[in-house]
Amino acid sequence: MTTVLYPGSFDPVHYGHLDVIRRAAAVFERVVVGVARETHKAAPLFDVEVRVRLLQEAVAALVAAEPALRRVEVRAYEGLTVEAARAAGATLLVKGLRGVEDVEHELRQAVMNRHLAGLDTVFFMTTPAYAQISSTLIREVARLGGDVSAFVPPAVASALAAARR
Repeated sequence: MTTVLYPGSFDPVHYGHLDVIRRAAAVFERVVVGVARETHKAAPLFDVEVRVRLLQEAVAALVAAEPALRRVEVRAYEGLTVEAARAAGATLLVKGLRGVEDVEHELRQAVMNRHLAGLDTVFFMTTPAYAQISSTLIREVARLGGDVSAFVPPAVASALAAARR
């Protein structure tokens, strides 16, 4: 059974992330979504427990239509991604690529993860409808009072609205 780890900050989770999860679940027997406690980015808007819960709710909402998503597990991790992969029993990492802006960064990470633990990375090109979505942009638009409901699950839209108040 092939287990993969899809790591990220997911702050917040959006439909682009869920697209990668859905597609990975169609290819691999078990998908572990690793929500990084620490992130190389600015302080997260939501703490890791909230990000895990929002992801779990989003995946659960899709299970009825896509039974393969029952094989998706969401968990928090801290430290090196390769250590989280080992703990999950993952033999591959999964990452999404929106476009050329992601390639350089993700390739550097993939090379380092291969060096550290011999883990290869499988890249899924983002579905065009989600290519311009990013958690950073969603947070900024929501912070300014914009409607992000087309890009995030309902529970995430509610959490963003509550965080704004």
